[in-house]
Order: sequence, then structure tokens, then C-alpha cells
Amino acid sequence: MKWSILFLATVLALDSGAQEKRPNILFAFADDWGRYASAYGKLEPGSPNDLVKTPNFDRVAKEGILFRNAFVTAPSCTPCRSSLLSGQYFWRTGQGAILQGAKWDAKIPSFPLLLEKSGYHIGYTSKVWTPGTPVHAPYGGKAKSYDRKGSEINRFSQHVEKSATIQEGKEQLYQEVRGNFADFMADRKDNEPFCYWFGPTNCHRKWTQGSGKRHWGIDPDDLKGKLPPFLPDVPIVREDFADYLGEAQAFDAMLGVLIQQLESQGELENTLIVVSGDHGMPGMPQGKCNLYDFGVAVPLAIRLPKAAHGGRLVEDFVNLIDLAPTLLEIANEKPLDIMSGRSLVPLLVSDKNGTIDVTRDHVVVGRERHVAKARAGQLPYPQRAIRTKDYLYIRNFKPERWPMGSGPGMGAPAGPMPPFEKLRENTFVAFGDLDGSPTKAWLITHRDDPEIDRYFKIAFGRRPAEELYDLRKDPHQMTNVADQSNYEDTKAVLSGRMLSTLRNTGDPRIMGDGSTYDRPPFAGATQ
Repeated sequence: MKWSILFLATVLALDSGAQEKRPNILFAFADDWGRYASAYGKLEPGSPNDLVKTPNFDRVAKEGILFRNAFVTAPSCTPCRSSLLSGQYFWRTGQGAILQGAKWDAKIPSFPLLLEKSGYHIGYTSKVWTPGTPVHAPYGGKAKSYDRKGSEINRFSQHVEKSATIQEGKEQLYQEVRGNFADFMADRKDNEPFCYWFGPTNCHRKWTQGSGKRHWGIDPDDLKGKLPPFLPDVPIVREDFADYLGEAQAFDAMLGVLIQQLESQGELENTLIVVSGDHGMPGMPQGKCNLYDFGVAVPLAIRLPKAAHGGRLVEDFVNLIDLAPTLLEIANEKPLDIMSGRSLVPLLVSDKNGTIDVTRDHVVVGRERHVAKARAGQLPYPQRAIRTKDYLYIRNFKPERWPMGSGPGMGAPAGPMPPFEKLRENTFVAFGDLDGSPTKAWLITHRDDPEIDRYFKIAFGRRPAEELYDLRKDPHQMTNVADQSNYEDTKAVLSGRMLSTLRNTGDPRIMGDGSTYDRPPFAGATQ
């Protein structure tokens, strides 16, 4: 508890008679939002971050801490959230480790419910902390949804598109955000600390084609030469990317509404603000459902109460499982021993930039099953990876399977490839682990073009048992050097470190016969 006491004393300037006053928490967590925010633009010149404008995220970063190396444990919604909320690797969360068919195990602690039990008023808007119907016992039971003023924010571009004017449509949605938060605050008792989870899904497919330019002024042509090299730099892909950046700006605008509400109610300086996303871009090769940076790297900014220790850039590697013990410690609660994550409080109360804790030099991430029917028998595509400053090492446990699921000509189902419109609108007609999108449809329908074939194979082709990328030379992870003799020692070291973590945390994929996840529904251990 010593860091918690230091945090409260330093940041909140409380005297010994006021230590019951604990900070509020605003947790803004965007579905499918990868590391795309203008605060990262200066760090990555020449990238799509040159175009996106996120002034509210940037404010949190400027008045707080911007994390350059934040990653999720799994690039799929349910396992990412189960790990974040429990503070454990996703393979320790039972059926929370899979997307479809998941069931939250009430024996697994969840940090919002632990906060509720300790006296916090908690509530959420939109997507939140348990797959399916929440089961709160034994860690709480009063958690409440605040969507009474509407949930159109989750269809942001669709709502704006059908409105009388763009600005009128946006303002209707901002008012929805205000109203839902006001309902949450109205249920709060006097001086009761609160934890509010804001989880809009507008960055998740589908969004309105062309909305990035129409709604936010993001010209797809300005993305020429800025797309990552694993994407074809063609008009339809640039427009798809621009529309995604527009949804990121929509999320940022809603975040701004909440910050304004905190300011107007005099709560900002006693509120910790955490802003992040649950994995990379959907419907794009290398993104969602992949262990490359485009799939697992996420934005993270944390603003302390009273804007203490602000304006810092932290290079330490952070896994989002670190947030659960962090928020508990900040609330003056002891993180549970079962939690795999490590509290970020020492980083938050530091006044340093760059690397603060030299032991935070890597993260371990993984993936099992995303869409249940992507492969016959609901089989997953099991992967684990370790990411350091200089390298990404990936172990594909079943390289004979198709990483994005099967499609005509590449495993079952047999038959002709579906037409463009069906591939764009229906995720499940082919390669079900890549969301339906204009980009997906274009790649598949242009696969016979010799200039496009390599992009198609990057997206859907089989992968070797081991992948290794030298990030010093290959930041976009395009050239696998796992079989090169001069990397043998590096590969062995990284593999050993990763496997040690998997063994120490009881990963069913390597403990025993490794078939736990191959038997749907998954019935793995919770410890």
C-alpha cells in the first residue's frame, strides 16, 4: 500500500484526517481503436497520425502521461476486456478468453466490482466489463447501465449521415453523452467516489463509407504514401482508413464532452482519467485478430487529479492488464495477488520521461479463438508473442490452420468466392476472423491481380510456426527473419522468455496437451 499512500499524499495533497477522500475515475475505452491519435503524430511523422485530430486525448496526454508502448493482451474484444478487468492474462479468465460463447466466471474478480465493494459508485455506458449478462457475485452487485438517454453514439456516422445537418447530428449525440453521464451522477451519493466506464463502439465496424471526409474533413487522398506497407495504397483502402480516423475523432469529441462535464461540476481535479482502446483496426490486414503492432498496440493516456506530474512521455512497456491493479491501488485498495498485471502507480507518480522502470522492457500477448465459425469445428488460431523494443517474436502453434479463417480455395467452405458487396457487409462468408469491410472485399476480389497477390497473402495466407521481426530495420513487421542463422540466438532468448511467462501463469496452450481451447466451448481453468 505504500505507493497508494504516496499517491494520495502527493497528488491529492490530503492530510492525515482526509484520507477517506479517494479520487474519482473516468475510464474511456473505445472499441476497436488502435494507436491513432494526434498526440502520437509527432512521434510517428509520415503516418496516418498526421491527419487525425484528437484534441481531447491530446489534452489528457499533455496534462498527464502519454504511453508510447501500451499493448493489449489479446486483439479481440472479449479476451482483451476479460484480461483488463481481471488484471490477468486472458488465458486465466476461463470462457472470458474467447469471443463467441463466452461466459463470465463470477469467481474471477473484476476491478470495477472490487471498487464498488470498497465504496465506489460505479456505472457504465455502452460496452463494458462482462461478456453477456453480468454476474456480479461475490464481488459486487449494483453495477448499472446508463444508456437511458440513448445509445446512438455507437452508430455515430450512421446517425450523423441521416440528420438534417452534420453539426446537428453530432450535437444530438453529444447531448446523449451528457444525458447518460448526468443520470450516472444523479445516482451518486454525496461525496461518494465514482468510477464511470465510457465504452462506445463506434470505431467498430460498420461505419458509413465516405464519412471521414464528409463528417470530419479527412481527405483520403492525403493518406497517399502514409499507409503502412502491408496495405495497398489505392483509393478504396485510403477512404476506408480515413473513415476509421473519423470514428476516432468522434470518440475524441465525446471524450471532450465528458471532460467538460467534469469541469463544470467541479470534479475534474479530483478525477483520474484513463483513455485507451481494446485493439487495432478492424477489417484490415495485420490489425484486429493479429499480434503485429497494428493489431495489439493501443493508445494510452492517463491524467492524474490536479494534473500532477503532467506533460510526460513514458517509454516503458505497458500491458493493459496493468490497469486493474493500478486503479485499485489509486483507490487505496490492495491489488489481488492473483493479478498478473503490475501497478503503474510508480510510473504515474514519477516526474521522469522515457524509461522509468528498466524491468518493463517487454509485453507478452496472445490469441486463441475470435469468430467461432471461422474454421471448421470452431477451432482457434493459437498464437503467443513477445514484443520488446527491438524485436517481435511470434509462435504460431497450429501453422497448418488459416490465420484469418478459411475461405473458398483456402480450406472450407468450398465453392466460388462471394461477390464484393457480400464480402464488404458480411464478415462470416469468408475468412471470418477479418471483419467485413471495403478493404477486405477489394483485396479478395482483386486477388488475381499479380500486383495485389502479395497483399492478399499477407492478409489471408498461412504463416510459419515461428516469426521474428527486427524492428530496428523493419518497424512494420514485413520481413520474417526467424530462419536466418544470425538471429538464432535472439530467437532462442525471446522464445525462452515468452514460454517462461506462459508457464508461470498457467497458460493452457502449453500446460498439458495444449488442446484446451480446441474443445468448444472452452472450459479452461480460471487460475
